Amino acid sequence: MKEIFFVTGNKNKLKEVRKILGFEIKHTELEIREIQSMSLREIVEDKARKAFEKIRKPVIVEDTALYIKAWKNFPGPLIRWVMETMGVEEMCELLGKNRVAKAEACVAYYDGKRMKIFSGTVRGEIAKNPRGRKRFDWDRAFIPKGFERTFAEMTMEEKNRISHRSKAFLRLKEYLKSSRGP
Repeated sequence: MKEIFFVTGNKNKLKEVRKILGFEIKHTELEIREIQSMSLREIVEDKARKAFEKIRKPVIVEDTALYIKAWKNFPGPLIRWVMETMGVEEMCELLGKNRVAKAEACVAYYDGKRMKIFSGTVRGEIAKNPRGRKRFDWDRAFIPKGFERTFAEMTMEEKNRISHRSKAFLRLKEYLKSSRGP
């Protein structure tokens, strides 16, 4: 299999993705100017093209979104900025009774010729107060449907069995197996 580089500056994300994939993946951190869009697909496609242009090797990029029904699916892919400005505590506090939410992860694989996009979603709700260990900010607020604990209260193994990220990366893994071997 060719070298494939996962482009992320987030060490927790790298650790989680390596566990999901079940094989070692190269890693690099790059400064990539990210477009702002309500389309997660547009964001990862753009990020993958920019990353490939910098290293000239096959790349994988990933981004996530949190859609909150009461806020008409805001913040979506802009969740990072919401976390940086108000934080998870204030987000939980500002929501009323309607706490329905959906988490989405979108993964792009790009080798300079082929762009493949894989996504995964998990429905759930926003907790009244953040709970659990801090890995990813809004993991402390998101309770997947059918569970009582937030992602941050779960072990990495538990989360990886059900998360939006694991669903997207498992689809990527299947693609890599079928097209070139692990």
